[in-house]
Amino acid sequence: MISSILFDVDDTLYDQQQPFRQAIMTYFPEVPYPQLTSLYLQFRLHSDEQFGKVLSKEWSLDHFRHYRLSTSLTDIGCQPISLAESQQFQALYEKQLDQITLHPAVKDTLDFLALLPVKIGIITNGPTTHQQKKLDQLQLTNWIKPEHMMISQTTGFQKPELDIFRLAECSFGLDPDQTLYVGDNFDNDVIGAKRAGWQALWVNHRNRTAPVGRASLPDKTIDCFDDLSEAISTLLAIPEMQYA
Repeated sequence: MISSILFDVDDTLYDQQQPFRQAIMTYFPEVPYPQLTSLYLQFRLHSDEQFGKVLSKEWSLDHFRHYRLSTSLTDIGCQPISLAESQQFQALYEKQLDQITLHPAVKDTLDFLALLPVKIGIITNGPTTHQQKKLDQLQLTNWIKPEHMMISQTTGFQKPELDIFRLAECSFGLDPDQTLYVGDNFDNDVIGAKRAGWQALWVNHRNRTAPVGRASLPDKTIDCFDDLSEAISTLLAIPEMQYA
């Protein structure tokens, strides 16, 4: 039985590649169009790997943002960039993020879940102010109580650390045996949730490859947003969601 469903935000509730792609094409038009997806995936990888250094105050937020972008560009064969260039890109990227909207399939799913006796929440990695802007832009308080949204920098922990899942259990009143986590990142979302004893739904719409020997770890895997409602219905053991 599932009594609580928590969601990741970036690239789970909305298509994060779209604002990133638009900012790159505007500021770095020399990046070959076929390389944009590879660049985005490297950007996410370096972001996930290095944000802990911001939490520990080893790196400033500006240094972290410069590192992930400059390193991602060199990963695909481009030249490294200056701190000033990364700051200018970040400002443009944030303007694009100000226009994000929920994927329609995600909105339909939240609409349905809001009618059920199921607790809904958020755990997202990232800087507090930056992530809060996204939560506000996506208008998530239409479905989720503000006190049921958790941002990693605010807590001092980050996914996949067990501490942030345990903190959510305590803060939100969750039963780990009855909690499902929905996210796109295998390490942060799937491994983190399963380590906490939660169920995990992997939204693998980027067609990433699971770590060797761990493909069966998620309780459910989907490869597109449009399959989200059916997957959650299956895990809730209710008929497929129907919308008015």
